[in-house]
Amino acid sequence: SCQIGGVLSTNAGGVNVLRYGNAREQVLGLEVVLPDGSIWHGLRSLRKDNTGYDLKQLFLGAEGTLGVITAAVLRLRPKPSASATAWIALDSPAAAVQLLAQLRERVGERISAFELVSRRCLEAVMAHAPGTLDPLGAPQPWYVLAELEDSGSFESLQARLEAALADGAERGALRDAAIAASEAQAAALWRIRETIPEAQFANVKHDVAVAVSRIPALVEQVEGALAAAFPGAQSFIFGHVGDGNLHYNIGMADAAATAALIARREQVNRVVYDAVASLGGSISAEHGIGQLKREDLRQRKAPLELELMRAIKRAFDPQGLMNPGKVL
Repeated sequence: SCQIGGVLSTNAGGVNVLRYGNAREQVLGLEVVLPDGSIWHGLRSLRKDNTGYDLKQLFLGAEGTLGVITAAVLRLRPKPSASATAWIALDSPAAAVQLLAQLRERVGERISAFELVSRRCLEAVMAHAPGTLDPLGAPQPWYVLAELEDSGSFESLQARLEAALADGAERGALRDAAIAASEAQAAALWRIRETIPEAQFANVKHDVAVAVSRIPALVEQVEGALAAAFPGAQSFIFGHVGDGNLHYNIGMADAAATAALIARREQVNRVVYDAVASLGGSISAEHGIGQLKREDLRQRKAPLELELMRAIKRAFDPQGLMNPGKVL
């Protein structure tokens, strides 16, 4: 449903950023049409080029405000021959961060995805998508959907994952786990994760990032502040804990109360963004700024950073032709 130009212009991320990085890390060169109609031919395929400013980085994540990306040279990577997937039950986000560190000790860079899912998110999916089953049966407070990728056979990678999880269980990092025995089972686990956004569609949404080690503190701070400011608020927490990015969506127990909460979006945002700021995080990890977060950006960015961004905008687009009203 997306185009390469849009992926690059928004510096899109996703579940595999943990291993491969954001969109900008896949780009070697660009061709860009500038506001005055001139074309920058930057379609280089060099891995190293220290001949001045790296201009392509200005257009990656700029949301079309500096120019239109019309072509790109992308870095290609070998497709892994095997993957192993597990649905893991945990006590808390802190346990998820602990388990991630332990898995890295055991399997290194083979971890391609490490997705945190709250119990409330799983329940929303089961209610939204009939036939969806709890992978572990008994309710657990938190889950991680983890995937390893490597060369070699599925059996050897699955055995490596099983041994790593057994070690994690002995060290107290996890409660239980189910390892997919086939591609179909792995797809069913991923279907749960992919259904979460539509299963809790109407609420106040946030796409935030902090350092991975500060994920537990973020959840603790936000949950405490929400309970005080909005009694009865329900958080749907999921996302890419492996790179510090959480989707922190907030609603109420019924549609009418949720609609009333959405009408107070700015106050809800303030609760979440204040916690993010106190932990040195970002109010937009992968979804960009657009118009919705433009005022929040002005409030949260340092004045010098904003002025540097405006200076770049004026240099490229003095008449404000490119995607006006977005970002700045």
